[in-house]
Amino acid sequence: MGYSRKEEIAKLRRERKEAKAAKKRKENVREKLVRFLIVCEGTKTEPHYFEALIKNYISTVREVTIEGEGRATVALVDRTLEIRQELERKNAMSFDRVWVVFDKDDFDDFNDAIKKANKLGFRSAWTNEAFELWYYLHFEYLDTGISREAYIDKLQNAFRKKMGDDNFKYCKGNPDIYRLLQQYGREELAKRFAQQLRALYTGIDYATHKPCTMVDILVEELEHPDLILKSKNETKSLT
Repeated sequence: MGYSRKEEIAKLRRERKEAKAAKKRKENVREKLVRFLIVCEGTKTEPHYFEALIKNYISTVREVTIEGEGRATVALVDRTLEIRQELERKNAMSFDRVWVVFDKDDFDDFNDAIKKANKLGFRSAWTNEAFELWYYLHFEYLDTGISREAYIDKLQNAFRKKMGDDNFKYCKGNPDIYRLLQQYGREELAKRFAQQLRALYTGIDYATHKPCTMVDILVEELEHPDLILKSKNETKSLT
């Protein structure tokens, strides 16, 4: 049996109403979500740490994509731009936060990388000199610049002391490092010490800010994406 003209009109109105409601639900979901893109210099050390962190801090308003590229400084920033464009085009969406994670290493373009990231609207979770500084700050304050190898030695000794195990060996890329830091170190201490280190330096010659790290800022955002969402919604209400 066919529909009458009146029934067809009612059906069309109902379908339009349902489509509008579905679109509204989709928009509401988007407004309640913070999308992160984190591109790391290392292929294991940093990705393992951040992957474990987001699993530990479960959030319904956070979506994170982590890439380990094995590139450093400016080359990493360039690759981050490519990844962002590829993913946003492929998934028809945009990232709210794009972070680049890298160390000072022996490269001469450290400052250039930070400057270029800022120009592109990216945030830099850089460390001078090694990512292990962030780990070590979970145990002790350190404001003396030391070598990459020395960080590893000091970190290993700090773990041994807390564990009571002289045979413990720190290995880069250990997928269990986040759990170990949570168990034997103090993250709040690391955040406070990182802020104290940044307060020691002025100017934009970041290559001379040693030791120093910005990792705590990224960690804070990943742990509390609701604060970013709140800020984003407040800004939207003012426009």
